[in-house]
Amino acid sequence: MDWFRKDIRKILPPPFRARHSEYSMIFSLDDDVSRPSDRLISIALEAISKAREVDLEDLCGRIKNPPFYPNVWPGEHYKLLAGLALALKPREVVEVGTSMGLSALAIKKYLSPESKLFTFDIQDWRFHPDYALKREDFADDRLVQFLDDLSDPSTCAKYGDLLKKADLICLDAAKDGISEIRFLENFDCVPLREGSLLVLDDIRLWNMLKIWREISMPKLDLTSFGHWSGTGLVEWRAKSGGLESRPGKSQY
Repeated sequence: MDWFRKDIRKILPPPFRARHSEYSMIFSLDDDVSRPSDRLISIALEAISKAREVDLEDLCGRIKNPPFYPNVWPGEHYKLLAGLALALKPREVVEVGTSMGLSALAIKKYLSPESKLFTFDIQDWRFHPDYALKREDFADDRLVQFLDDLSDPSTCAKYGDLLKKADLICLDAAKDGISEIRFLENFDCVPLREGSLLVLDDIRLWNMLKIWREISMPKLDLTSFGHWSGTGLVEWRAKSGGLESRPGKSQY
């Protein structure tokens, strides 16, 4: 992908300078395979409204240098994730891709006391060079990290009972155009609970465009109120098959 970025910038240079830029495309929506449900729109509107009230200044104190992402809204998705926690009041949240831990912290801060957040990654949070998590964040057992790869079908099946109970799943992992397809296929096999919500990060990135387009469940692009690189909200429908086709099995 790096060679593609370098070559296309020579042919089609960005029209203006920004701290970070990525290539994407725009597509018509009238011929998309799915439309947002009324429930999805209602949840999104409430989450956006709640996000305006969210205060994540304490999380900014865990970042060494600017930009201080949790306070950037719209433009970053942390306040929107917190707004979703307030709007949904989920009992159980699953995050795929711990990374720095900022998303987990933003969500956990606005979860009800009896709720739990399970975050998955292939490496311990302490190995991330810019980790924002602290040991005390795990002290009350409301935040748990599992070191496992849910893109593997057998691993996903191992956590099937946990995934079935999740009200909200945040998918923020590789964005390599392959792993996300596998996640969705594996979730379909579990299957997830009907009506649970998925948040997909970076849906405007080149590798994610086709995946987002082919999701046949009710979905809503919330990029203007979330992450500048794309934030998508999906209402899980077990009988829909998840994707219009299965490119992970036949085209990649």
